[in-house]
Amino acid sequence: MTETSKEHPETSMGRRTVLLATGATAAALAVGAAAPGTETSGGRAATAPDTAPVAAAAVCTLTKELTEGPYYLDGQYVRSDIREDKTGIPLKLTLTVVDDDTCAPLKDALVEIWHCDALGEYSGFVGNNGHDEPDNGTFLRGGVLTNAAGVAAITTVYPGWYRGRCVHIHVKVHTDVTLTPDGSFTGGQELHTGQLFFAETITARVAALAAYRVNTVPRTTLAQDSIYDEGGAASGLLTLTPLGSTTSAGYAGALTLGVEQG
Repeated sequence: MTETSKEHPETSMGRRTVLLATGATAAALAVGAAAPGTETSGGRAATAPDTAPVAAAAVCTLTKELTEGPYYLDGQYVRSDIREDKTGIPLKLTLTVVDDDTCAPLKDALVEIWHCDALGEYSGFVGNNGHDEPDNGTFLRGGVLTNAAGVAAITTVYPGWYRGRCVHIHVKVHTDVTLTPDGSFTGGQELHTGQLFFAETITARVAALAAYRVNTVPRTTLAQDSIYDEGGAASGLLTLTPLGSTTSAGYAGALTLGVEQG
């Protein structure tokens, strides 16, 4: 199944979003971004650890919102680690939310992500990419509240792929949510829906690893994708930093999202 077969065509959805255009500022916000070899490719209720606040003089630029796709599920857990028992190399995301007018960090915004596993299967929809595996409806789904610096840190695995789409992660930003006793959330206002993308050179290395080679569905590259428009960070391309000396050690991924409030 491809997203384009079930989704509306990619359009601007009316709400503006922005990225910090200053590469140095984005790098300063990323966990471990100062480590050598940085590659610029452009529990439950949890709050991310503090990092340096966004520079007041940062330059902002508009970026698109993207469709949520056919695989979104309401009521997922608020948690900083969404891996559960899924195999794949580690991916440590640092996503920073700022106000689009001032670039000031947005505290207590819920940053929610969801994506497929190494076999290209989404929880709640297992089998759509041709693989048979247990489906609990929660793996590789969840979110975290931003801290005072606007940072949400989420640990997951590098995604696989499914027919017709490049490797990507879906993201939503909510404000004023209410945390529930079962570890989920309710209510609030949805400020942004988008997607996060990965440099093709890095994805090609990951795809060669054993955990990903078992996915025999043809892989769509970034350049072939029907949604990513070669817009770099302005279209959700992550800055990726190796976590070790080998591909199997995983990556840190960073991006700064600006949202329009109200």
